[in-house]
Amino acid sequence: MRTLAEVQATLEIAKLKEEDLQKTIHCLTFGENVSSADYCLMELDDTLCKHIEAGQSLVIRGDANERAVLCSGDKTYDLKIADTSNLLLFVPGCRTPDQFTNSQDSSHVVHNQIWGFCNSYWELRKQRPKLKKLKKLLIENPYEGPALGGQEENTENRYTMQDLLERIQASEEEIKTHLETIHACQIDGYWRILDFDYEMKLLGHVTQLVDSESWSFNKVPLETSLEELSPLEPKEMIEHCLNCYGKRYTDNGKVFYALNEDKVCRATALLLLQNAVKFNLREFQEVWQQSVPEGMSTRLEQLKSVALVDRTSRPETICLLRVEDLPEDTLERFNHLFTLREKWTEEDITPYIQDLCGEKQTTGALLTKYARSSVQNGIKVFNSRRPVAT
Repeated sequence: MRTLAEVQATLEIAKLKEEDLQKTIHCLTFGENVSSADYCLMELDDTLCKHIEAGQSLVIRGDANERAVLCSGDKTYDLKIADTSNLLLFVPGCRTPDQFTNSQDSSHVVHNQIWGFCNSYWELRKQRPKLKKLKKLLIENPYEGPALGGQEENTENRYTMQDLLERIQASEEEIKTHLETIHACQIDGYWRILDFDYEMKLLGHVTQLVDSESWSFNKVPLETSLEELSPLEPKEMIEHCLNCYGKRYTDNGKVFYALNEDKVCRATALLLLQNAVKFNLREFQEVWQQSVPEGMSTRLEQLKSVALVDRTSRPETICLLRVEDLPEDTLERFNHLFTLREKWTEEDITPYIQDLCGEKQTTGALLTKYARSSVQNGIKVFNSRRPVAT
């Protein structure tokens, strides 16, 4: 180990003035068997630092064929290795100049041992959670209602929350939010997605009851609904349906639901479109309005991100196109959209790229990067920047 005299001699050779330097001099030495593979360094922002300091954990998620991501309790981050030309030293107990007081009158040497070193570190960047796989897993065994007498329920491909956390590249909070979005529910400890026909059957029971009892769609009593419909379906499923398509509230100590017109109309449209390649738009609108409960009004705005209208065809048509069925990767998404349609108006394409926007990013910025704009018949349209295979 170097002495103070040896350090002062080195300073003199380097033509450095001792009075220009800090009074505390660090003398670093390598420990035994130090290797660059012993430690990985990760750069954290203030939010994640506070998260760790509070005793919370960070989890790296991803299957063998997936790019790893880092998850906190409510956010997902991309992991990227950043190389540096400087050698990064891992020195436990080493203090920076701002941690020292100025009480030292003379120079002194502090010996520290290097435990590891790196030429790179993990850089984090917040990213969208990868949630498409979640529905893909749950749809392997959708819930079709209680098993009928003598039938055994399929117990394969069922997932608990812990199973999903191990398979899905997203934070727990993001997974829970998406489970609610896709109308999944917990049955016997497993998260299940309802078979679409069964979900529509439940909704049909609810809307028919509202009609027969002459209730307002904004005031559907929970207790009475469960009593009336329990002979047909489990109470838990009826309440789940009300949670999916309505907003719960309390009035005079009783629980009511206000059914959401847009959600009910949207579900009815999906039922009509699911087996049709294309539908005559005018005929569809007539059938759609006739199919929704009396008192509700259908509007094409309710179908943004689930159905696509073609105004250029004669007659005008509408077809099923759900954003959840499109690729998660931004470039792949744009390529797929331009395969379906060569030119898009901003109004038509926006619902299908809105979910790709990162923090402080707009759909306009995405279109500028991945599409080329032009004017056609006085209307601004977007097409691919590169040839797209059809």
